[in-house]
Amino acid sequence: MNTNQSLLPYPLKHNAPKENSPLFAWLAIGSLIVFSVVCYFGAASLLRQAFPALSFFVGLFLYFRYPALYIGFNWWLWFLIAIIRRLIDYKAGWDTNGFILITPYLVTLITFWTFVKELPRSLRIGGFPFVVAIMSVFYGMAVGLVSYDKVVVFRTALDWLAPVLYGFHVFVKWRDYPNYRQNIQTVFLWCVLLTGAYGIYQYLVAPEWDKFWLIQTKLVSMGSPRPLGLRVWGTMHSPGPFANIIMVGLLILLNNVRPLGFAASIVGYVSFLLTVVRSSWGGWIVGVVSLITNLKPKLQMRLVVTAIILVLCVVPLATIEPFGKVITERLESISNLEKDQSFNDRSNTYDRKLGIALSSVLGQGIGGTWVVDKDGKLVNIVLDSGILDSFFALGWFGAIPYLGSMILIIIQSFQGSETRNDAFACTARSISLGIFFQMIFSSLMLGLSGITLWGFMGLAMAAKKYNSSQIVGRMY
Repeated sequence: MNTNQSLLPYPLKHNAPKENSPLFAWLAIGSLIVFSVVCYFGAASLLRQAFPALSFFVGLFLYFRYPALYIGFNWWLWFLIAIIRRLIDYKAGWDTNGFILITPYLVTLITFWTFVKELPRSLRIGGFPFVVAIMSVFYGMAVGLVSYDKVVVFRTALDWLAPVLYGFHVFVKWRDYPNYRQNIQTVFLWCVLLTGAYGIYQYLVAPEWDKFWLIQTKLVSMGSPRPLGLRVWGTMHSPGPFANIIMVGLLILLNNVRPLGFAASIVGYVSFLLTVVRSSWGGWIVGVVSLITNLKPKLQMRLVVTAIILVLCVVPLATIEPFGKVITERLESISNLEKDQSFNDRSNTYDRKLGIALSSVLGQGIGGTWVVDKDGKLVNIVLDSGILDSFFALGWFGAIPYLGSMILIIIQSFQGSETRNDAFACTARSISLGIFFQMIFSSLMLGLSGITLWGFMGLAMAAKKYNSSQIVGRMY
């Protein structure tokens, strides 16, 4: 059959481009690690400015020369930057600014170049929802700049803009999907194993740098600074983002039948339960149900067998001390929510702030949740809902396109049968659904959780387009 391939938005059959030899990439990453370790023991405070700058240049190098390794490098910065900050503060003294936390944002925002370069083509290949979301964020920034301090607006905008730019980047680079898939599977395997193990250690031992950070921040919701008294947040900055990252890794590892994958899963589930983040537990259930119902029968059976084996391994560990009490109490609270203080406080807050969030057609603008308290300090008004946060910042004018683009991407990723044979693609869209489900309870479109949500929505759409191109290629 003859066809004019030039009329198609992508080649009929396309194999992912091979990465260059990774030697120089690992030299760059290794140099950053060595410099950071030496500097930490010699002049730790210097890392607060040097680490963001050096990471940005390494990110630039990887972005242009090693696209898949750039993705992995970016993920690890998000996973580890909070504990790097805690270690530096413990050694060099408390830093209220936390400037080093800007590091993963800088590296992720490199993808703005993808947006500038690929914008026209993205509209032809199905990137319209991502563009709408990005434009909605820019609208919220514009409204915020009219009313609030520019520094506050730009800092808050990082949480909004970086995730959607990252998702856009992953989608428009769909030809690299096989390389991204392999890299992300490896990244999350080691993430669950290492950060999950650290989470268990954190709960049992309460390391000094974690206790120091908890005392300085006075975050009573994170538990007390003593062994067996912490709510686990691992290497990240709070239990919520950590629980969601572990949730993502555990869903990915359901398709990993290797011994190392099982070991990582067992460690990960114990740490996941110790976060006691019920919304993430619910997101995991949504993800598992979605995944099972969308795989082909052979993959469904393998996943069910894997899940049964993991249950048999994890349940005994989760029910014995010193883990059993805290996990059991949190599980029991799910069946008795009307007497749960946390749930009642969240419900009252939701009811009280619903009218505020929905009262403005144009929105308060990005940065509007930051107010000056009685002590003259900037504090963030927690709305406890991604839905409310979107309407508060973007108004009806911006929130409907922004949230609508999310819903459209998720719906499109589930349509068709192109990815039923691709277990990772099915997992990516199930992860997207599981995190989106939690937006009722928290602003998961921001920061690390936002990178996860938009990143896996982008992966799901990239997988759909890549697998479609393979099917069409085989037809011709």
